[in-house]
Amino acid sequence: MTQDSIKNSTTSAAARAALALHRFGLGPRPGSIAAIASDPRGALIAELERPGIGRIDNPELMTSAQSSRAAFEARAGRQAERIVAERAKKEAEEQAKLLANNMAANDMAPNGMAPTDAAANADAAKTDASKPAAAPQAPPPPTPERQYFLKEVKARLDTGLAAEIGFAERLVWFWSNHFCVSAYTVPNMVGGYEREAIRPHILGRFADMLLAVEGHPAMLVYLDNQMSIGPKSVAGINRTRGLNENLAREILELHTLGVRTGYSQSDVIAFANVLTGWTIVSVQNNPEHGSEFIFNKRMHEPGPQQVIGKTYPDTGVEQGRAVLADLARHPATASHVATKLVRCFIADEPPPALVERLAAVFRDSDGDMKEIAKALVTSEEAWTAPRDKLKTPCEWSIAMVRATGSLRVDPERFERGQAALGQPIWLPPAPQGFPDIEATWIDGMGRRLDIANNFAERVAERVDPAGVLDAALGPLASDATRQAVARAESRQQALALAFMAPEFQRR
Repeated sequence: MTQDSIKNSTTSAAARAALALHRFGLGPRPGSIAAIASDPRGALIAELERPGIGRIDNPELMTSAQSSRAAFEARAGRQAERIVAERAKKEAEEQAKLLANNMAANDMAPNGMAPTDAAANADAAKTDASKPAAAPQAPPPPTPERQYFLKEVKARLDTGLAAEIGFAERLVWFWSNHFCVSAYTVPNMVGGYEREAIRPHILGRFADMLLAVEGHPAMLVYLDNQMSIGPKSVAGINRTRGLNENLAREILELHTLGVRTGYSQSDVIAFANVLTGWTIVSVQNNPEHGSEFIFNKRMHEPGPQQVIGKTYPDTGVEQGRAVLADLARHPATASHVATKLVRCFIADEPPPALVERLAAVFRDSDGDMKEIAKALVTSEEAWTAPRDKLKTPCEWSIAMVRATGSLRVDPERFERGQAALGQPIWLPPAPQGFPDIEATWIDGMGRRLDIANNFAERVAERVDPAGVLDAALGPLASDATRQAVARAESRQQALALAFMAPEFQRR
């Protein structure tokens, strides 16, 4: 083999490795392109086989229920402190008023003010006028709830930055967005929800993840099912409170079958009846088990229910589990999930043949998501599709940090940056999650430039732009990008140009 052929072969292998890291992972770290260049597909599959991959086992993190209870106690404590302070202020005002009235009655000056008070007030006015302006006060420390939230953000960031490839982490992000909940509604449960309901199941069976998600307290609160009561249930008759269809509708439309797949409004209502009684323990009334899942039979609509042509007898909580099991195995669910996976990893317009092959694997494997992920990365389209897919803000930001070899990021600063880029952490705009198409994110390129400049300024002294470009893109970097980085007026500008390069923005 000639030197030219060896060089071309190495370049091709490195290019496929870089493609694997960008398309399926979280972007290369220094040395990672070379590390997987001999077998990029095998490296992706090997990551899926690692025990515990995708999980976060951090003893410092509370469960979602524990965090919810701790947040409730912190808020209750602050409310009590405010009430005590208001009472003390009111008592002090009343005492001062009483004292002033007594003094006025006993020793009034002709002008209506006691002489001693007039002199004291005049001296006080002079003193106040001579005082320097008060120094600005420091912002108050973050509340305990805020601290819990930032711990969860940090755990997620640390996992993404430390991942060798990040394929499993990308799958976590995909499923967390597919089954999204919002920090606006359940701020102290979102991190625990992802760790408890998503991460353990990304390479298991879809049916198991579906059950874990829909019965999780965060989902029940986010989609209002914790207060949904069957009209003919004991609680419904006694309290005259009605049915809430949100959870049932979103399971059918977003989580499983997809829109316009054969279910009707009557199916939504019947399924909502099935899910009545799926609720949570009150934090206020139960400080030990508050915010945990509970099936409340008094809230459950009695009797059988027909959902999508099948009748489910009233077996309590098992009635809902039976419907979810059937939805997980429905052919429309296989097609819906396959389409979203291909759109996320390959192209905004998913190749129909690849979608059908993944859907077939889904059906044939009983929703084995490891097999589906393997089928994705071993498909020809996964390696031949153009690199047109625009990274989401979070994918791009993590890739930028990884390219410099950094393993630490301030979670609060990162959170602010993601909000500025339009993808705040765990704050989707709607139950369908953040969109995964270019049209959603292309208008934010100006804000990405601001973020890139700010990050480049912080790391410019310790990283070499040319080295970052090689680590991040390798042979994917075009001659135009290399020339722009080389001709930059400063290291900061060179880094920002590398992070904003089209090859770095896309996967």
